[in-house]
Amino acid sequence: MNSRRETCLRYLQAYAAKDLATIEALFAPEVALRDWKIRVCGRAAALAETRRNFESVEHLAIEVLHLHESSQAVAAELRILINGTQELFVVDVIGFDAQGRIDAIRAYLGRGDAEA
Repeated sequence: MNSRRETCLRYLQAYAAKDLATIEALFAPEVALRDWKIRVCGRAAALAETRRNFESVEHLAIEVLHLHESSQAVAAELRILINGTQELFVVDVIGFDAQGRIDAIRAYLGRGDAEA
């Protein structure tokens, strides 16, 4: 059985690769996605939203800056580069069900350390 940390990293790698089949296998049926723009519940809705995200970009690169694991979730601080130009700093809090599947992803938009 994979650890929550390993599952989180596998999800992030699949997301960067735009690998919807792997993501589908990691999602629990009742998965809920929430970020600064949307909230969707259920595997079908979460996959549809993920597919829309994939279709809206050419290339994704995800750098994991920090990981914090608890007994029920992993928080991943991320630097995401979209199409080589748009940089986002995001914290994903990924929750898991009793079978170790992802049942929640709550994403929070932040900022980098560079002065603005």
